[in-house]
Amino acid sequence: MAANKRNTATSPTQEFPLSITRVALYARVSTTNGQNPEMQLSELREYAARRGWTISGEYVDQGVSGAKESRPELNRLTADAHGRAFDAVLVWKIDRYGRSLKHLVNSLAELNAYGVAFGSFRDNLDLSTPSGRLMFQIIGAMAEFERSLIQERVRAGLRNARAKGKKFGRPRADVDAARVAALRSEGLSWSQVCHRLQLSKGTAQRAFYSLPNHPQESTPVSD
Repeated sequence: MAANKRNTATSPTQEFPLSITRVALYARVSTTNGQNPEMQLSELREYAARRGWTISGEYVDQGVSGAKESRPELNRLTADAHGRAFDAVLVWKIDRYGRSLKHLVNSLAELNAYGVAFGSFRDNLDLSTPSGRLMFQIIGAMAEFERSLIQERVRAGLRNARAKGKKFGRPRADVDAARVAALRSEGLSWSQVCHRLQLSKGTAQRAFYSLPNHPQESTPVSD
């Protein structure tokens, strides 16, 4: 794939493919107090102008933490990427885009599936080049490592809690098995017994059949 000439030392050394003509700019600031996305956008606009790219849209999440699951403008950008409203997404820094390694990997893979390139201005990252794709693989491996660490910490915590006698799951309901048996002997169906005692059918039946020498139901009452 042909590559553009590298920038000067004052600009990121990215090598976007010549086929890119339309780009989307994405910027995010965590707070509205003293933070302005215009600084990010101005550098991205200048970079796009030097490349001769048309800016199809600017997507700005202002006062939105990167840790949030949903960001309105990022969601809109993803939807427009699905419709191929642009050829590439350009961000100022990669931490403006991904809220975590897992989110970043999934988001970039989604853009790739749509045929949309991705570049980070300050991080010299362009996923349309071999070196960029290698970096993406490294990022993916780091995300997998992060997930494994989290899973192992969770398992270790559960083992430690069980060793200390901690019980997990919903506590068993306190069921009066004799009362269940008495209602059944009166001819009530299981549904009626459960409604009367506010129990699930499984809980009521377990209590009934746990009774020693529990009553035999020669002709079960239909539910």
